Amino acid sequence: MNACKAAFVYSDDFLAYSFHENHPFNQKRILLTKKLLENHHALTIDQVITPPVAEEEDILSIHSPEYIHAVKHASKLEPVANQEIYGIGTTDTPMFQNMYDAARRIVGGSIEAANLVLTNQVDHALNLAGGLHHGFPTHASGFCILNDIAITIQYIRQHYHLKVLYIDIDAHHGDGVQHCFYDDPNVCTVSFHETGRYLYPGTGKISERGIKKGFGYSFNFPLDAFTEDDSYLHTFNESIDKIASYFQPDIIVSQHGTDTHYLDPLTHMHTTMKIYETIPKKIHQLAQQYCGGKWVALGGGGYDIWRVVPRAWAQLWNIMQTNTSFSGAISSDWIEEWQKESPVTLPTTWHDSLENYKAIPRRKEISEFNRQVLEQVLKFVENAKN
Repeated sequence: MNACKAAFVYSDDFLAYSFHENHPFNQKRILLTKKLLENHHALTIDQVITPPVAEEEDILSIHSPEYIHAVKHASKLEPVANQEIYGIGTTDTPMFQNMYDAARRIVGGSIEAANLVLTNQVDHALNLAGGLHHGFPTHASGFCILNDIAITIQYIRQHYHLKVLYIDIDAHHGDGVQHCFYDDPNVCTVSFHETGRYLYPGTGKISERGIKKGFGYSFNFPLDAFTEDDSYLHTFNESIDKIASYFQPDIIVSQHGTDTHYLDPLTHMHTTMKIYETIPKKIHQLAQQYCGGKWVALGGGGYDIWRVVPRAWAQLWNIMQTNTSFSGAISSDWIEEWQKESPVTLPTTWHDSLENYKAIPRRKEISEFNRQVLEQVLKFVENAKN
């Protein structure tokens, strides 16, 4: 079974990161995941770790004092001068009461996950509330107020001086994290995302490779819209082994957005639950091979909170602790508890039934596009080695 000691970082306070009732970013998905794991007896009380709130000193290692000042004012629902500069009060990232404290708690969860791993209390640690990869040093963006990932990676660099491999499988490009370490040769950022031709934030081109000493440590795989499992996994598996071998990381930090699933309402990707089983197993293997098992996993996007996110994130956790995935039927108790709240029929099995899966006429062309993306990026890896 190759079981690992793992920590599930969680607080009910994570649910306070809530813009408004109809906003697509809904942290209830974390609670749904936790309850699903408990129903399957895959999460014990001693594995659940309640994190502290992040220290402002750590937040300021990434975010500017002026921006934090603006967020604090917005947290009181007070007018913020030039708020559009700070990305606050937009449709994507509206103000809400106590937004700074809610975001700080999430950052604290990600830092705590890193500390648990790096003090050898556990091999792997998971903070599903984290993964807010669009936050920039001076402004909020894409539902992300504070960039917990960048803050945590900076914390690892400052306190442990380790080389960090960051892997992002969200359908949206991990632009904020890439920006923060674009000139840093000790942080290698790898993002697999839907091409920016069709989707926010429009970045993540193959040519974005880093600058100064960080040149050659940023890798982007802009996959075509409607990419399916086989092409996605071919791109991931063929590249990530070579990148890890080239970079030789000391720790892996990964972001596990689930919005590449074909049921997700905000993206155009067309994968199934298969990738959410396969990718964590590969990252687990890489962590063992290069990092002595050190792996911090975070949440991310995912907007079908009923049918997709709980299953995908539950698989992630089970793989982190046992290196095996769930199969068969989902707990009838979980379905009975949540069906009355769900606007859609909840899934009854861990794998997709595929009854709503539409065949993609352009499958051959999409696969060829992705093959060319892979080929171009791997040329960069080979050139860097030489």
